[in-house]
Amino acid sequence: MLEKIRVFSGNSNIQLAEKICYQLGVNLGKANVTTFSDGETRVEINENVRGMDVFIIQSTCSPVNVSLMELLIMIDAMKRASADRITAVVPYYGYARQDRKVAPRAPITAKLVADLITTAGANRLLSMDLHAGQIQGFFNIPVDNLFATPVLIDYVKKNYQDDTVVVSPDTGGVERARAFGKRLDASLAIIDKRREGPNEAEVMNIIGNVQGKKVIILDDMVDTAGTVVQAANAMKAAGALEVSVCCTHPVLSGPALESIEKSEIKEVIVTDTIPLSDRAKKCKKIKVLSVSGILSEAVRRIYYNDSVHSLFI
Repeated sequence: MLEKIRVFSGNSNIQLAEKICYQLGVNLGKANVTTFSDGETRVEINENVRGMDVFIIQSTCSPVNVSLMELLIMIDAMKRASADRITAVVPYYGYARQDRKVAPRAPITAKLVADLITTAGANRLLSMDLHAGQIQGFFNIPVDNLFATPVLIDYVKKNYQDDTVVVSPDTGGVERARAFGKRLDASLAIIDKRREGPNEAEVMNIIGNVQGKKVIILDDMVDTAGTVVQAANAMKAAGALEVSVCCTHPVLSGPALESIEKSEIKEVIVTDTIPLSDRAKKCKKIKVLSVSGILSEAVRRIYYNDSVHSLFI
């Protein structure tokens, strides 16, 4: 039934691509994505894609620039091979935090990346939990922004039941936390923080009651873990029984793992939009859930021109 679909993957998250293909019942496309001796990305597509509906699965995660170039070159290769439609499946959209001018002469890199993907030849973008919803408007092609919420909530409902509070680590994530808490029938708290510089955060105040509660800090990503670790410390100081973290994208750069292991955090619940490093896999505090089911169903619906939005109704 999916005779005209072709699914390919770069090197950033092959495991997720294989899971998606398994659930779709198709084989992962044959492609060599390597580098020349000087570091240039080399792509060779080893099967016919003429007239096909092509999906390229590639998270633009570390090494970010290499992953991005692999995606762009693969899109260009498919366009020149006469693919009928090319959908860039980018579970984690890198550079998303640079979505506005935060200082004079600052770039809006999230928009630049959108232009690059469009210019390369993508006809559609499929992503998950974009850092900011307005990034969809940076594209002049259709964008489907999926949510990992169903997967995260299913796990939380089974493992965290009574006296739960969902906490937004900043004011920008309040809407996400409120929707998450509503589905759990949990109360809401907000952390007022002041960011002193890139990858630095200082917890200032807690809005809401967490005393005697099980706290779940909800964010779209955990990078250096500075925000969530300081938030966890503040929650414990305010009388929380235990503190866990839910996020979609486990960026986990710099001192993140060491900070998490030494922190008051009980568990960090993440998804496989970004593959964990070997060291992160050994961290007992990290629990990985797969979003391959949501992504594969979205791919199937795009192929059949069905509604993607109805996935979350």
